Amino acid sequence: MALIQTSLIWVAYAVALVLCIAIAAVTIYVYQKPQDRAASVTTVCIFTMTALLATILLMPVDIALVSSTGLSSQGRKKDWATPEKVENILYTLRIVYYTLYSLDAVLCLLVVPFTYFFYEEYDEMATEDGTQTIVSRLWGALKYTIVFVLICIILFLIGFFVPAARSLKGKPLDLDYFKHLLSENRGERAISFAIGLLTLIGTVLYCLYTATGLALLPVAMIKSAPSISAPDLAANTASQLQQNRERQRQLEMRNEGRQGGLDSRDRRELEALIREERTLIRRERLAAEATGEGQSWLVKTWNKLGAIFRPVKLLGGLLLMLFGLLIFVSMLITGIDKAKNSICKTGCGYVLGHINIFQPLNWIFVQTAKVFPIDYILFLLLTLFFFAASIVGIATVGIRFLWLTLFQIRKANTSPQALLTATVLLTLIVLALNYALAMLVAPQYATFGPQTYCALPVNDDATQPSCAHRPDALRPCSELATHPAARHACTPSVVSTFINRVNVNFPFFGAVDFWAQFAFLAVYLIVGATTLVRTPKVNLREVDADLEEQEEEGLLASTGRRFGATWNDIVGRSKGRQRDYGTGARDEAVRRGEEDVERDTNW
Repeated sequence: MALIQTSLIWVAYAVALVLCIAIAAVTIYVYQKPQDRAASVTTVCIFTMTALLATILLMPVDIALVSSTGLSSQGRKKDWATPEKVENILYTLRIVYYTLYSLDAVLCLLVVPFTYFFYEEYDEMATEDGTQTIVSRLWGALKYTIVFVLICIILFLIGFFVPAARSLKGKPLDLDYFKHLLSENRGERAISFAIGLLTLIGTVLYCLYTATGLALLPVAMIKSAPSISAPDLAANTASQLQQNRERQRQLEMRNEGRQGGLDSRDRRELEALIREERTLIRRERLAAEATGEGQSWLVKTWNKLGAIFRPVKLLGGLLLMLFGLLIFVSMLITGIDKAKNSICKTGCGYVLGHINIFQPLNWIFVQTAKVFPIDYILFLLLTLFFFAASIVGIATVGIRFLWLTLFQIRKANTSPQALLTATVLLTLIVLALNYALAMLVAPQYATFGPQTYCALPVNDDATQPSCAHRPDALRPCSELATHPAARHACTPSVVSTFINRVNVNFPFFGAVDFWAQFAFLAVYLIVGATTLVRTPKVNLREVDADLEEQEEEGLLASTGRRFGATWNDIVGRSKGRQRDYGTGARDEAVRRGEEDVERDTNW
């Protein structure tokens, strides 16, 4: 029976991993620019995203396996759950956790940077000429990655030799649970330090991006920005185009027959009008495509389904908003409880002995944990909500250094460099999210799950009393439980032990991570309130830039197909995207109304 139960738990985890792979693949392909797809970048991004989702989704598996050893209705361990069997389960979980955490660190600090530099080393002209090979690209990428190798070595050396907390002073802390957290293994301490530092960095990103996305995601579903194909915008574009062409005609008629052509002022105005006309024509074409004009029946059907299910999207946004408020209230309650009732405050990173204030989300998880896999499904939805919020936050804020925008994350228009950088940010955010879920969102669930112990008096420490006929004597397991039966009946989860070990051995990390949660809640409130009162608008400048870039790429591709030559053969310099094409013969074609025909050919 025990083998069947544990096997089912691992099978559920395997199913979740398959779902993670699908989610990672869809996410990458949705945001990746089709013209710049690279197999190495796509593979690394999907694998890294799957690994970080697998890390966080191991938490409910950990809780379910540990809780499966006990009978919560009687407050004791099951007959088969001998100390040796329990230790084997914990040992297996520790191996999986350390493997996944180490994998996340290696991917974040080594593999993704190497892939970034490997992609940057690519030179199409040099590859065609034969002057660049795979070996030269590998060597070029490796030279830059050496810096990150040194960072990893320094991190582990600091963690290996840095002095950790040697004792926990005070009578309330002289407990086996807290003594066990003081790691004596230098290897574990080095990993704990490295993960603690990465979690600290991720917490800053988590407060900036995840909090923003958590507030924006539901509101964006409720009141999204108008589409470029909206009737008002389409009519406005048509009106602007008509006025533009009328003004061009007036300028041409005013200067008709004039020797020397247009004067300088009219010429500048005409050139500006022609550039504006190009932009308006692009918008008209995009609006027509968005409404399904000239598209296949599949696109038209998809557009109609989107309009039909608009009320469902609105309802989903309202539900997500309520869910976000529940998360906010739960985190705030736990934060206040920790700040007020933590047994050691900053000395151990605000570890909370037991919950003193009712916390709704934690209660829901503890109750559903009694029937696996209900809690696993709820935790999966919660994780995906946070993960989607992080992606929305990164896409909205962009990848920045202070006030400078380095990369933009947009659907079907994200460069490989931006995808790799966003993957690193998501990895760090997930480490911070792991702390938030275990320590703030559902602390009792993440530590002991539904485990209980029987508080009946016992004759010796080895006896496990049963509360089968005395349910009033059942007590939820906690770190501060002093009853002899609690040591046998209560087994903390591996993830809570690992996070608390980081907090106790390196209290600075725990204190900063804890107080940063209030910054997270503040950002959530500010962004949420701002979004509710602000009317979303379509970013026409961004739309115009995307359309111009797509048109230029279409022109380059068309030139290559027709003449069998590269762009370098035409302009006599390195191949690249050309932003301006002048206003010569093409401008004259625009004035004569022939621009649409030429653009449609090259689109």
